[in-house]
Amino acid sequence: MSRDIEDRPQPLIEHLIELRTRLMWAVGAFFVAFLVCFYFAKQLFNLLVLPFKWAVSWAGLSHRNVELIYTAPQEFFFTQIKVAMFGALVIAFPVIASQVYRFVAPGLYKNERAAFLPFLVASPLLFLLGGALVYFFFTPMVMWFFLAMEQGGGEGQVAIQLLPKVSEYLSLIMSLVFAFGLVFQLPVITTLLARVGFVTSQGLAEKRKYAIVIAFVVAAVLTPPDPVSQIGLALPAILLYEISIYTARIVERRRAAEALEREAASEQESSSETADPAKG
Repeated sequence: MSRDIEDRPQPLIEHLIELRTRLMWAVGAFFVAFLVCFYFAKQLFNLLVLPFKWAVSWAGLSHRNVELIYTAPQEFFFTQIKVAMFGALVIAFPVIASQVYRFVAPGLYKNERAAFLPFLVASPLLFLLGGALVYFFFTPMVMWFFLAMEQGGGEGQVAIQLLPKVSEYLSLIMSLVFAFGLVFQLPVITTLLARVGFVTSQGLAEKRKYAIVIAFVVAAVLTPPDPVSQIGLALPAILLYEISIYTARIVERRRAAEALEREAASEQESSSETADPAKG
């Protein structure tokens, strides 16, 4: 009896040891990536400034040097830390995701692991797709919108020129990347919910008008207060909602096909069982 009591906590201890190992790998990968990204923080920040340069060219100001400022002695240092953390999270995410999967996978059935793995691959790809859309299109569009408000000065006008702070520019581009990356997870989330039966394609289609309103509300909250970025986030969100309805329908068709196969197999098994006594 005492031996059984001593043996009971062992699985919990094994899970805690496994959790500690996975956390050490995840944190270690993030720390190593952070050190590398911090060493190249200025180069990474210069890459993030490229959309601003494109916007300057679109605004017909290519003759002007692109300048950013910082107004506190420590501002650019902390901005480099944020850049390094942002880059480290992106670089270390495959390792972090694999550690999460290795910790969760032993508790899943084989078919559950097979269902979970595609989402683990699709989620970062969709996030990167949203980030690429921000980097190559929406950030230049937003900065072009702000540059269009400049005043050149002259008769009765004061010269007003856009000189972004390094911290505020980084916050802008990071908020856009995270907003678009999260919105691009919509097909993954709805497909998972459809697999477990929480949502249906018909229910999603019936709530389309509410989804459109919510998309614009969420875009207004997650993006800067300008119409370009808000509409730019709301329209892809609505498109992704339509894709989510389509993926939910695919899940429902597969579930119906699997149910028919199980029913046919059970009928075949029952018919074989009834045939055996007759042969006897």
